[in-house]
Amino acid sequence: MTRGKCLVGLAVVTGALLGASATMRAQSPQGQQQPSARPGREQLPQPVYRVAQQVPDAGAIAANTNGNLPQQPEPVAQQEHPLVPALQIAYAAMNNISGNIKDYSCTMIKRERIDGKLNDPEFMHLRVRHQPFSVYMYFLGPERLRGQEAMYVSGQYNGNLLGHAGSGVRKLAGTVQLQPTGVMAMVGQRYPITEIGFLNLTKRLIEVAEQDKMFGECEVKFFKGAKINKRSATCIQVVHPVARKNFKFHKALVFVDDELNIPVRYEAHDWPERAGGPPMLLEEYTYTDIKINNGYTDATFSETNPEYHFR
Repeated sequence: MTRGKCLVGLAVVTGALLGASATMRAQSPQGQQQPSARPGREQLPQPVYRVAQQVPDAGAIAANTNGNLPQQPEPVAQQEHPLVPALQIAYAAMNNISGNIKDYSCTMIKRERIDGKLNDPEFMHLRVRHQPFSVYMYFLGPERLRGQEAMYVSGQYNGNLLGHAGSGVRKLAGTVQLQPTGVMAMVGQRYPITEIGFLNLTKRLIEVAEQDKMFGECEVKFFKGAKINKRSATCIQVVHPVARKNFKFHKALVFVDDELNIPVRYEAHDWPERAGGPPMLLEEYTYTDIKINNGYTDATFSETNPEYHFR
């Protein structure tokens, strides 16, 4: 097998979704063309989702992201556009993250549709620092990815990320450097590692909402008392009933932790493949075990860190 083929297999370590800027306590690496559908207002399913995944052989890390929404949404004062209240929440979260959170750790569970196929959930332990922007990622599961590591530090490694496979023939390639947005690093990923973290997620949500605010055909509902991993959260549901080229999704749900004031779950759905059919999940990201302001230093994001296995 050529080294190039090994690297293609390794590329999956670089994926990171939009998202995670609060910290979540996770077990350390030593010891987690859209066809138009008939327009119409959707009823919110009850429950919206129920995920109860046990990570295979991943140190008994379990992601119990049971999210049940109340039957009725909270009333919201009328604004010039339905997205205005949601944007106010997003800007407040962004300011909170920027001003109060220097770093964090978490367990992230992601699921993405790539080339029309919805992949299985992936579980990873993350460590993120905002200045300079730094990311360490360790895959907890599934088994085929377990043990993979990736690291990116702004201004280091000539702008590349470091990564290595966790087992098998691919591991023989050792630690390699990959351009974060390059073809090899993006195999099987919707977003590069440089876009991971809660701050990046919140900024992206604001960007999309500001764009959508220029148009109509937008329904927004707020649900108090939602639960993410038994933590209280507010769910913001945004629906575009009709498929338009200026909209990136049919339905999106953002869950904001009521105590931490950060988005802890995001899911986006495409329009149904046929009129009257169910929406298609495009991507979902859930963050659990949040732990913020851990005092991370340059040593935390060094390939020589004895907790890691870069070589």
